[in-house]
Amino acid sequence: MTDPINALAITDKLFFDQPNSQLDRNRAEQLVNQTLNSMDDGELFLEYRESEVISLDDQAIRNAVTNITSGFGLRSVLEEETAFAHSNELSDQALYRASETVKQLKGGRAGVKAENPLPTNQRLYHSDNPLQQGVFAKRASLLSEIDAYTRAKDKRVVQVSASITAEWQAVQILRVDQHRVADVRPLVRLNIAVVTEENGRRETGSYGCGGRYGFDRIMQESVWKDAVEQALHQSLVNLQSKPAPAGEMDVVLGPGWPGILLHEAVGHGLEGDFNRKGTSAFAQLMGKQVAAPGITVIDDGSIAERRGSLNFDDEGTPTQRTTLIENGILTGFMYDRLNARLMNKKSTGNGRRESYACTPIPRMTNTFMLVGDASTEDMIRSTKKGIYAVNFGGGQVDITSGKFVFSMSEAYCIEDGKVTYPVKGATLIGNGPDALTKVTMIGNHMELDKGIGTCGKAGQGVPVGVGQPMLKLSGLTVGGTGG
Repeated sequence: MTDPINALAITDKLFFDQPNSQLDRNRAEQLVNQTLNSMDDGELFLEYRESEVISLDDQAIRNAVTNITSGFGLRSVLEEETAFAHSNELSDQALYRASETVKQLKGGRAGVKAENPLPTNQRLYHSDNPLQQGVFAKRASLLSEIDAYTRAKDKRVVQVSASITAEWQAVQILRVDQHRVADVRPLVRLNIAVVTEENGRRETGSYGCGGRYGFDRIMQESVWKDAVEQALHQSLVNLQSKPAPAGEMDVVLGPGWPGILLHEAVGHGLEGDFNRKGTSAFAQLMGKQVAAPGITVIDDGSIAERRGSLNFDDEGTPTQRTTLIENGILTGFMYDRLNARLMNKKSTGNGRRESYACTPIPRMTNTFMLVGDASTEDMIRSTKKGIYAVNFGGGQVDITSGKFVFSMSEAYCIEDGKVTYPVKGATLIGNGPDALTKVTMIGNHMELDKGIGTCGKAGQGVPVGVGQPMLKLSGLTVGGTGG
């Protein structure tokens, strides 16, 4: 994707060239050089962010918030140690105070100097600010239209919740030797939740979509109406659901969002910091068989307009396609600059931070599994007793052990090779590395999620993407309330 707008020019105007700016670019570059020249690594991270949230509930706009934040984070790194200072005051004085703080890391150590990242011209999304597309009233009006449309679709609808969120983040990263990179990042999201009632029973369905583009995409009639259809369908299916069976059985996972299991149960264990410290279940397994043959897992932050994509990460390293597992063999980890340097590797463009007030750590971008050759029909037909999990809700995982628990938001019972009835209350319980070895069939069609993922780690949340083809796993533990 090409973008004629110069990100450096945009961010220079935001941080340095305002009439009342208190931050001088030349002085900032000089101070960065003076502060970080004797360090192994470090950077000045400047950020400006506009955000908006509009939400509707019970047929009325209940929340409408716009926010503007800006600030900087200055980091110095020596060997394994990091000093970090941040401020929401963009001024020469605040930057000088931060410099005096991070200089305290000096102690006569002699580490390996990290080279500045090599720049690229990749542009994965446009620079346009979605908050400047159309008027606020039009977005609020759309939520009311969604509510009315959903209630008219089915008389069993008793409640509709909908929200539109957007942000526009502008960042500039300065390193020693006047090395500068800049990016402007749009992000939008639409969410719809529907509650239906029948015979005194209420159930919920939800759907969301989004990505790194403008409001015009999610406000298209075909897009929001499809989102309504998906949320309503899930709610109505759950109205007919029966208690889920429990026990050890085969599980068929749908494509797309169920890849969140791969993200949580496997992906975090492949991040560089956990493996450098030896706390991951995958530590010391490089080059070994960790998954069933045929399984290839990728992290790719360079897919155009995806929620988890970035032109470069929050350390200035261009994002890339990294193969983590190939044909069942562990082949790579995801690195930020610090952990890559300490492990004698190169950063994979996975250094990410929630905001200027956070230090970068290795994080996933868009993590997914590649396709196999099995059809949906073959997976179902070959399952005598099991669960077909079309969609997942929440979940949790222990990084050290790999143990996970995930709830299913839409699932069905499989009996004698046929999908029979929807089930409620099903949970998937297991161990991430072990679950990868139990994959017996890999579908021939892969989907990425619709653009709703947010990943939490070390108290920081960042947007991510997940995906997978349809999968069949044997002998997993399913928790439920049925017999």
